Amino acid sequence: MTEDRIRELEADVLHLMEQVDRYRTATDDALQQINWCIGYLAATKKGRIASSLSVNREHIRSNLLGRAPQSVPTTGPEAEEESA
Repeated sequence: MTEDRIRELEADVLHLMEQVDRYRTATDDALQQINWCIGYLAATKKGRIASSLSVNREHIRSNLLGRAPQSVPTTGPEAEEESA
């Protein structure tokens, strides 16, 4: 391999790593927004919706990102009674 080709490949790798970082940041931001929604829904006694959203979050975290699961929000029995 020539020096020019090596530099070109190194530049390509650097560009791809920047893209990975950008997508990782976007993913983390989206998961933080989902976490906020889950907390809000649990706090406003929408426990079933919060739990459903938690299941979706865990699918994204474990199956798509290969990350460890997060805890499901705990709510009291009154949270199960969703108000319309």
